[in-house]
This record gives sequence, structure tokens and C-alpha cells, in this order.
Amino acid sequence: MATTAFPTRDDFAAMLNESLGGENESFEGKVVKGIVTAIENDLAVIDVGLKSEGRVPLREFAAPGQKAELKVGDEVEVFVDRVENASGEAMLSRDRARREAAWDKLEKEFEKAERVEGTIFGRVKGGFTVDLGGAVAFLPGSQVDIRPVRDVGPLMDLPQPFQILKMDRRRGNIVVSRRAILEETRAEQRSGLIQTLAEGQVIEGIVKNITDYGAFVDLGGIDGLLHVTDISYKRVGHPSELINIGDTVKVQIIRINRDTQRISLGMKQLESDPWEGAAAKYPIEGNFTGRVTNITEYGAFVELEPGIEGLVHVSEMSWTKKNVHPGKIVSTSQEVEVKILEVDEEKRRISLGLKQAQSNPWGDFAEKHPVGSQVEGEVKNATEFGLFIGLDGDVDGMVHMSDIAWGVTGEEALALHHKGETVKAVVLDVDVEKERISLGMKQLERGGVAAGGAGTSGGSGVNKNETVTVTVLEVRDGGLEVQVGDDGVTGFIKRTDLGRDRDEQRPERFQVGQKFDAQVTGFDRSKKPTFSIKALQISEEKQAVAQYGSSDSGASLGDILGEALKAAKK
Repeated sequence: MATTAFPTRDDFAAMLNESLGGENESFEGKVVKGIVTAIENDLAVIDVGLKSEGRVPLREFAAPGQKAELKVGDEVEVFVDRVENASGEAMLSRDRARREAAWDKLEKEFEKAERVEGTIFGRVKGGFTVDLGGAVAFLPGSQVDIRPVRDVGPLMDLPQPFQILKMDRRRGNIVVSRRAILEETRAEQRSGLIQTLAEGQVIEGIVKNITDYGAFVDLGGIDGLLHVTDISYKRVGHPSELINIGDTVKVQIIRINRDTQRISLGMKQLESDPWEGAAAKYPIEGNFTGRVTNITEYGAFVELEPGIEGLVHVSEMSWTKKNVHPGKIVSTSQEVEVKILEVDEEKRRISLGLKQAQSNPWGDFAEKHPVGSQVEGEVKNATEFGLFIGLDGDVDGMVHMSDIAWGVTGEEALALHHKGETVKAVVLDVDVEKERISLGMKQLERGGVAAGGAGTSGGSGVNKNETVTVTVLEVRDGGLEVQVGDDGVTGFIKRTDLGRDRDEQRPERFQVGQKFDAQVTGFDRSKKPTFSIKALQISEEKQAVAQYGSSDSGASLGDILGEALKAAKK
């Protein structure tokens, strides 16, 4: 009995290859047409003419976000990955078929720089995914719109045009832009609209965006910039103080640059200019009330009315507070009274004075404390040349070191007092214009200047040209400090007044306590008398000439003086 040989696995493979006649090579990797023979659950069974059918998920036949509309008998195109898998079925793909067809189409459109249609269907890191008829592209977040978009929801699953920026079929990468389409469309609209606009034209627009420096207003397809300085004549810290996004505003076109298609807008130009006639409304030396709007290192700005501000320079803020920051004198929103110092309508500047609207404390002090009156205050500061004393009205007076005490040097006198000590002094002089008050402390002691009017005696008890006997209190390089009698007024003899001859003009030839005669020649600013030995000598000589001789007597000057001396001894 003959033995029958059964075919092996290899025999079946060989028989299959023979029956297909090379179909494997002709079908794999290609897009072919097939017929839907059945729909099983979420799969479509498709016959493409191979030995076995293939199954394709229904979702591959649906557009993003939609259901597949497929029925038995429909003809479809699919991509053959493999003729047969482990289960003996053909490996088919509708997505791959659409992708291949889409790539062919997109490459042609990219070469021609044409727009393509797509649908945003997903969100990924840095952007979104777009379906371009089967090919998936990447849409960067910066390319979604001209301006940042907070919510992309309304743009999802909506067919719309895109511009391909770059594509690489080998890597399967496509990058698209929606912004490029919008900019191109916007440029076309702007070019047409800008031709209908003119400088000076008044138009309504909608506020689309607000920044620190202004607001962008949509004029119906083209945006104009409304700078913060052109929103109102009054000071505007931020545009949001007066306008909001979405507001409809009336603006005037200030400038149009047709080359760059930039438009500058203004709102304040539609209002009356408050600076017109400002010089008449705010006369110089007039007092007005205003509100502090801004404080800087160099002064404070005060609003006199909406749109008109003036500057109070730091030097015009206070009579007594010098070299301090304006913020320590006034505060923002504070109501203050100011005086108009200068008005420049052309430059839109007004100079204001804060201290000028207040009484001058130096003048007030001079009225309340005339020269010779006694005051009391605290030693605010001690310098190398004197003491500064705090007085009424928040002003300071200075006691020069030579007017602190008798019989001691200036340095020694300064050492007698310290900061914070309360002392008494006499007012010697008040200069309101220079804001200076001169005080004396030693004048309250023996020989001090008494309060009184100024005449030939200067309020000191001695008269000009009077001969008095003085006592040396102090010998200085520049002269002598002397006192009339034992407890009279004190004064000074300059070095040049110590004698007619140079040898006599040496202060060191005198000693403290020494007495001699001198003539009162006048009074200084503090009403202290000044003395001169030289003046006395000249005066005595003139008297002798007048008494004992004449121009035609033939007597010499020596003879006349000799006779005068003899008469004095009798």
C-alpha cells in the first residue's frame, strides 16, 4: 500500500506565494481601493482583493470630533501595511491612506505657498495639533492669533485656513500658522481702511487693549494708539483710570503714517484746552488752593484745576526746612495753598511757591523781637565759629564765638556750652532777606548793650566823638577789646587805631587792665561802640592848632604843641 505524503508548513507557504503570484510585493506599502463588506462593533471589514480581508477602526473614517458615516458596500481607500498578519488578516489603515494622500497634496501647496485648510483638534505642550485632511501638523501657541489668546476653545474643531511654515516628510513634521493668515488679511484690510482716514478726523472706536503707555483702539479693522499723554489734559497715572477694554470711545486722528500704517489718536484734543488764558486766570503773586498730585526729589506737582499743574520747587517749599525731601513736607492728595511765581503758557509751565503763601518766620521774629530784646533757646549746634540757638518760629540765631563770654578766647568760650543746653541771649541784628539772626550772650553780663533806640549813643551810654577812659579787657592780634570805666559798655579798637605811628599800632604793647583815653568813632551793626586812640590824637592836635596859633603867626607846629602841653599841666 502506497504511503501518502502530507504537505508541511513550508509547503503551504510556498503554495500561498505561488497562488498570490507576487501580490505581497505589489500591495504592501500602497494605497488601494476596497469595499466595506461588514461593520462589526467599532471595526469595518474591508475587502481589497487579497486572499483575506482586513479590519479598520471606524474612528479612522471620522473627522476629528465627529462620528464615522460608513455603511456596507461603500468604497474606501486604505493603506496596506502587510498582506497578512499572525491571524491571517490583511493589515489595513485608513489614517495612513489619508495621511499619504494629504502629504502629496500638502507638498504641492507648500511649494506654491498656498493656504491649506485644517482643524485644531488637540492640545500639546507649547501649542496645538491640527488635522490637515489626514496629516497632523503642529500649531505653536504664538501662531494662534495676532495677540495672545486666553481661551482657544471657540477655535477647536472648526475648519479654518492655515499657512504651512515648514514641513519634513521623512520625519513626519509639519508646522503651521493661523497668525500669518490673520496678519495677511489684516494688512489687506488696513491698507484699504487707512486710505479712508485723514488727520484731524473724529471717529469712534473700541478699546481692544490697555498698556502702561496707552491703549489700542480698533477703528473698524485697523488699530490706532491712544497714548496716555493724549487721553486727558489732567495727569493720568495709568490709562485704566479713565478707560476700560471694550469701551467705545470718541477719538481724533492726530497723525497717520501710511508707510508703517501707524495711527496716533487723541481724546483730550476733543476737549477745551485749560491752558488757554492761564496767565489771566492765575496772575503772579496770586494765592490759590491746589492738590498735590506727584512728589519727586526736586519738588512737588500741584494741580490747580484738571489739566493744569504747577511745580513747587524744593527750594520754595519751606522757610525753615532746608535740604529735606519734599515728601517730608507734603503728601500726595494733600490740599495746599500756593502762590503763583511764574506762568509760561507756551511751555505749559507754572512755577509755584508753598512757603510764599505762608508768613515769613524771619519777619515775624523781627517784629516780635527787635534788636536789643532778650530771647531764650536751645543750643542746636556748636560750630568752630559759634553757637546756633533754636528760637521761636522754628528759626535759628547764631552767637559768634566773640560774643559768648568776656575775658576768654573764642575757643574757650565755645567750650563753655554744649548741644541741648538752654541759654539766654540778646538780639544784635535781624536780616530778614538773608534769613540771619545775630545774637550775643556776653552782652547780658557786665558792659552789655542795653535795649534802646539808636542815636549818637547807639543805646550804649556813650556818644560819637566823645573822649572816654577805657580799660583793656583782651589783647588780640587785630586790636583791643576794651570797656568804658569799670562796668560800662564794651567795644573794640582796631590795630590801625592804636596810634598814628606804625610802632604805636602794636597791640602787644598794651596789657589787660591797662587804662587810657580814646575817642568814640562810631557804632557797629550790633550797636557796640568803636574807639580810636589815633582819632583822639588827631583831634587834640587840631584843637591845639586852633587855640594857640594861626597861619600867619610864624609859630611852628612844635611851638604850638609845646604851649598846649604847658597849658594842660597848669
